[in-house]
Amino acid sequence: MHNFNELIQYSTSFNLTSINKETKNLYRNLTTNANTSNIKMLQMIELQKIIISIGMFSMFDAIVQNELNCKNGFKRINEILIDKNEIELQNSFQDLSMAINVLKHGKGRSYESLLKRIDSLKFKIKKYDEIFFDEGDISELNTLIKVDDEFVLYCSDVIHEVYNAVLK
Repeated sequence: MHNFNELIQYSTSFNLTSINKETKNLYRNLTTNANTSNIKMLQMIELQKIIISIGMFSMFDAIVQNELNCKNGFKRINEILIDKNEIELQNSFQDLSMAINVLKHGKGRSYESLLKRIDSLKFKIKKYDEIFFDEGDISELNTLIKVDDEFVLYCSDVIHEVYNAVLK
């Protein structure tokens, strides 16, 4: 198998390109035919972005555990990044790890921790009093983290940087 670090970059780009092409077609169809199936397809595409994000982090965790021969790969990554004085990268990775945890489990410690730092995050998180990220967006799903193209790319980029800093 080719290097995960290379594949994750190509895979993310390929998936987002394919998804965005279909999204444009669906929005074009909505101008003449605003049926439920088009709206469901747009929501399915948003769900796919969430699955891609969670999946890349899960795969990365398994690879790290194998490469570093440890049970808690993300804990070990944080230790190594701190030892290498890669604090900004460590913070980004930790933020994304918590965001993925929020996507998987909902409100809890990770969500509370992210809320405390909401203004410094490089992605959007829903506050307690917010119902929507973008009111009127027919494709929006009810999630606490906004998983858009930027979020998916940010996940891929941070994993790439962490891989290079820790496993190369």
